[in-house]
Amino acid sequence: MITIKEISSKSDIKKFVKFPFELYKDNTYWVPPIIKDEIASFDKNENPVFENAETHFFLAYRDNKIVGRVIAIINNLEIEQLKINKIRFGWFDFIDNKAVSKALLDKVAEIGKQAGLEYMEGPMGFSNMDKVGVQTEGFEHIGSMVTWYNHPYYKEHLEALNYVVEKEYIESKFLFSSIKPELFQRIVPMLKKRYGYKALDFTKTSQIMPYIDAMFKLFNESYASLPSYVPITDKQVAYFKEKYLPFINPEMIKFVTDKEDNLIAFAITMPSFSRAMQKAKGKLFPFGLFHLLKAKKHPEHVDFYLIGVHPAYQGKGVSGIIFDQFYKSYKKIGVKYCYRTPELTTNTAEAAIWKNFDVEIFSRRATYKKDL
Repeated sequence: MITIKEISSKSDIKKFVKFPFELYKDNTYWVPPIIKDEIASFDKNENPVFENAETHFFLAYRDNKIVGRVIAIINNLEIEQLKINKIRFGWFDFIDNKAVSKALLDKVAEIGKQAGLEYMEGPMGFSNMDKVGVQTEGFEHIGSMVTWYNHPYYKEHLEALNYVVEKEYIESKFLFSSIKPELFQRIVPMLKKRYGYKALDFTKTSQIMPYIDAMFKLFNESYASLPSYVPITDKQVAYFKEKYLPFINPEMIKFVTDKEDNLIAFAITMPSFSRAMQKAKGKLFPFGLFHLLKAKKHPEHVDFYLIGVHPAYQGKGVSGIIFDQFYKSYKKIGVKYCYRTPELTTNTAEAAIWKNFDVEIFSRRATYKKDL
């Protein structure tokens, strides 16, 4: 018999966070979160996303043992600003038992119906800055700190329960040694001279801070045309600064400005922390922090997390300036592999940025939808 329990206490939230550690304990590809940070992200007094989102946390039990989890999410900004009447579901994990996955999703559907919403979609997080999608291919490849890894049977469960694919994402990689720098290096001097573009490089985190607010403003502008994109609020910007700054290597952040010093492009990359997170086993102390700092200082693998170009400058060579910056920095650091985190297959603007790179798709994921 499956029992679904809605939870809110700190002790139950900790159980919620720790359940995947049991589910994936023998899996060499799953990347665990830092338990303390994950719990903090679910604290309504700390994470400003809860100001605009109604959430319900559920655990599934069988014989007094946790066998599944899910969060039902109503993003009020999405409903009010985009007029998209859906309920999201995220942090969806479960044993290979269809009674468990069905019971969890039925709870999400129940809340969505009570709120008068039209459909449900997931897995996805509270906002566009969270993880997204069920992995459908690439299970033999290690995950990342910004993606959910899952067992192959997740897809089978969703399809058996009559959920259909709503959005598809790809993840890809390329060897740093395969980059042909002449493809962008020859146009960079001309662009800078003719249009007054300026490349900004950094060596200290403090140098980046004056540009962060402008970067998130540009992020909202450059991603606004994507489906279901909900603008990031000022309070969320402040929260992300605090959450992600410890992981930033300043040499891996690149900005481009126009001749009036307005920010027109940005790219945020980070060292791959996957192996370090596995070694940390969900804890910063006593040794987790050491592994993370080592990965930050000596990265051979890097993740392209966010890249954006102002709509008015897309297709005008600005991305070439960014790649020129990265090429110089990565060569100095000794980077070997570059990974692109999930990108919508319909994001043609971003796909165009990478057209001259020898990329290999190694993972696919999707969100699934069902009418209520």
